[in-house]
Amino acid sequence: MAKLVVHQDKIDDVQKLISICPFGAMVEHNGKVEVTAACRMCRLCVKKGPKGAMEYVEDELVPQVDKSAWRGIAVYVDHVEGNIHPVTFELLGKARELADKIHHPVYALFLGNEIEERAEELLHYGADKVFVCDKEELQDFSIETYTTAFEQFIHDVKPTAILVGATPVGRQLAPRVAARFRTGLTADCTILDMHENTDLVQIRPAFGGNIMAEILTPNSRPQLATVRYKVMDAPERSEEAKGEIVPFDVPTEKLGSRVTVIGMKKKPKEKSIEMADVLVVAGRGVKKKEDLSLLRELADALGGELACTRPLVEAGWLDAKHQIGLSGRTVRPKLIITCGVSGAIQFVAGMDHSDTIFAINTDPKASIFKAANYAVIGDLYEIVPQLLAGIRAGKGKRG
Repeated sequence: MAKLVVHQDKIDDVQKLISICPFGAMVEHNGKVEVTAACRMCRLCVKKGPKGAMEYVEDELVPQVDKSAWRGIAVYVDHVEGNIHPVTFELLGKARELADKIHHPVYALFLGNEIEERAEELLHYGADKVFVCDKEELQDFSIETYTTAFEQFIHDVKPTAILVGATPVGRQLAPRVAARFRTGLTADCTILDMHENTDLVQIRPAFGGNIMAEILTPNSRPQLATVRYKVMDAPERSEEAKGEIVPFDVPTEKLGSRVTVIGMKKKPKEKSIEMADVLVVAGRGVKKKEDLSLLRELADALGGELACTRPLVEAGWLDAKHQIGLSGRTVRPKLIITCGVSGAIQFVAGMDHSDTIFAINTDPKASIFKAANYAVIGDLYEIVPQLLAGIRAGKGKRG
């Protein structure tokens, strides 16, 4: 860790020093300069401010944990009433890949009620051991009871790294667990790797998608990371169930909660861009809201769905459930057609695993072309009508 230390006696002009910071992270309070949480440690104030006024100080490194005491890659099994979320299988595949690098086992943690029969399915996807805590107190998800059970599992098994799906449940659970162990958590990872010393390499876009940050947790265990659905590749299901199911118990008196679930109401099913085989994506190249009808027409002709980038959601043109990217949905369709999309990192991270990417943009240097299988340099208002005409002509011939 590092911090900026302010030496007030060496500041001649408070306002001049404050004006140096490009992030507005310094403020005046009672004639003194204070550094706020907006500071990004760029150290511009140290370089350009009065000599000695600002000092960059690095704390002493915390002694490293005994890494040999922690073994195995664990995956939290996300489910609803025993129906396992597909992200779990994707994470098991990645866990197997990481574990093989350091010769560790793969564990799955399955919490719930009347779930034991479903646990065997996880053995078809690479889990060496499935730890099952099947208790009535875990019937419905409650953050307190599930965190307590998760904590008990970590104390008993000591996995070196834990992967959690970035689902509504996972996003609540992972931070609570990390806080209890005072360890690191990296959210929405797009790439995971493993060093020989068992340090988990967690990579994700940062600073608004302008850089890819490589994050390590070298001084504490366990290491936690959340990953979105469809970011990783799910392994093929093996015919034989290899591994074992291990009953795992948490004393009932520890599973008390101050929250009582009085009922569960299922949301009506609706079409989702995450499940679509074909997507047509509108970007900032679309000039006005009414022009979305042209792209919707293309999506309908292909039997797909209309999606968009973040600026269109912020403009109120489409609902947030249509947004692709790290601040929206992660998709993996068979075909995705981007129309007027520049290709910012945070957008590409949400769709770059698509089978076929067809990009339309007037800028030949657009970043989206780096990810595209097919790149068309041109105006979407000219290209899309031609695509529609070709699709209709093809359907007419088949008819």
